[in-house]
Amino acid sequence: MNNKKSKLEHVGFILVLLMTLLQVFYGLFSYIEPSSFSNIRGTELFSQMDADWVRIYGSRTIFITLILGFLLYAKHYSILMWCALFGIVMPITDGILAYQAEAPFKVVFKHIATIAYLLITFFVLKKVVIQKAEQLDVK
Repeated sequence: MNNKKSKLEHVGFILVLLMTLLQVFYGLFSYIEPSSFSNIRGTELFSQMDADWVRIYGSRTIFITLILGFLLYAKHYSILMWCALFGIVMPITDGILAYQAEAPFKVVFKHIATIAYLLITFFVLKKVVIQKAEQLDVK
């Protein structure tokens, strides 16, 4: 049995790995510096008493990141493919909230770029899943 990764699988792996590493950073940063994190995301805290909500976001982000990391390690590309597609709901919501908070355009654009990144990741992983299924059919 040939376990060698195709170039496309390698690209998909890197796309998910980069997304996972960024989420680890966001999770830790939001937990350690909630006020700074909220400013970067485009929704400034009006009260430091609200910092707990940002830390709650951070803990959940770290949880999701651990799941994504495991799925990547176990090469569950089909599940990761759907995670990428369904994950689009988050940057859509973040972008809308940043826009409503009158965040600078570059902040809103970052959320739009994240949507594009997740769509690219979805389509790359979809091709990987199809490619792997075809390899199983041949054997």
